[in-house]
Amino acid sequence: MRIVIAPDKFKGSLDAAGVARAVAEGIRAVRPEAAVDLVPVADGGEGTLDAALGAGFERRTTVVTGPTGAPVAADWGLRSDEAVIEMALASGLAVLPGGVRDARGATSRGTGELIAAALDAGARRIVLGVGGSAGTDGGAGMLQALGLRLHDGAGAVLPGGGAALARLVTMDASAIDPRLAEASITLAGDVDNPLLGPNGAAAVFGPQKGATPADVAELDAALAHYAALIADAFGVHGAADAPGAGAAGGVGFAAVAALGAVRRSGIDVVLEFTGLRERLIGADLVVTGEGSIDEQSLGGKTPVGVAIAAAEVGVPVVAVCGRTTLDDDRLRAAGFVRTYALAAREPDPEVSMRDAARLLREIGAELAADLPGGIDAARAEPLTESTPS
Repeated sequence: MRIVIAPDKFKGSLDAAGVARAVAEGIRAVRPEAAVDLVPVADGGEGTLDAALGAGFERRTTVVTGPTGAPVAADWGLRSDEAVIEMALASGLAVLPGGVRDARGATSRGTGELIAAALDAGARRIVLGVGGSAGTDGGAGMLQALGLRLHDGAGAVLPGGGAALARLVTMDASAIDPRLAEASITLAGDVDNPLLGPNGAAAVFGPQKGATPADVAELDAALAHYAALIADAFGVHGAADAPGAGAAGGVGFAAVAALGAVRRSGIDVVLEFTGLRERLIGADLVVTGEGSIDEQSLGGKTPVGVAIAAAEVGVPVVAVCGRTTLDDDRLRAAGFVRTYALAAREPDPEVSMRDAARLLREIGAELAADLPGGIDAARAEPLTESTPS
């Protein structure tokens, strides 16, 4: 039997590679003859770089401008002429000094510096995974790092952060890195929000970054002013209203409007560069999963994306998760023949997260023992285990 293990991370507990290893150890303990192929994946946000490294990309590290201006050593991946950049590693909440949030002043400049570093290394195809950003600057900092000149009414260079965009008067795109014209950028993510308004970057995501209601109104107005100037400078109108423009504090808008990026589903991009679809061919079983399989998962998160890919080649899929809020009918409709939850073994979430590797090894062993005659035996069984009382 050949089993492909392609999970996402269990957030706050294990990265995707750790999840895959734990499940594989459990399977091998019971079925040492099984051929197990580990393919950690992600949906374009946190964990995208780890998926790339697992797929053979070389880890590179570049010191860049962090979200508040302090230097950050940010990792990225390179394979031939293709680079994978996870913007959160340069411009994300996780790299804020002391965790102190600055919704008005945080910049995406470090993400632009990573793109420049990738171009320096010969990359001409760049995957930009968005999510977990610290700022709401419309991607202005990213564009400044790539040569866009932004000045206020006195001719001074505009400082970083979304609030400063209200003072933007002139924009000069003549010095943008010419290598970008020869490069293709793929924006990997699944946020559908526009840049502006009640569903926009400031209103929906600003509070997560420390924005007060007054800050949200200020940032939304500043972004509207900036977006109008971007539209004039690059001849791209309507980009602020496009789905995904509000991703990563507006980096989605800047990447598409100013850099010509193409927005794609994050899981589709990751499945492509990991070669998962090809690795599924001839497999007997796929194991996927993430920390919580819930309503959000159905909107294109990793487990459902893997299940769709597996269905295309007729390979059954088992899911593992910390917990699930979906009933059997919805799990089956999502493509899972069976779902194993850590909560069925350990109802205390803190213990479950702390001991996730052990619990996943137990699940791997149980999964292997459950299927002595192959996965078809599971199709008639209940999809989920009952939680202990």
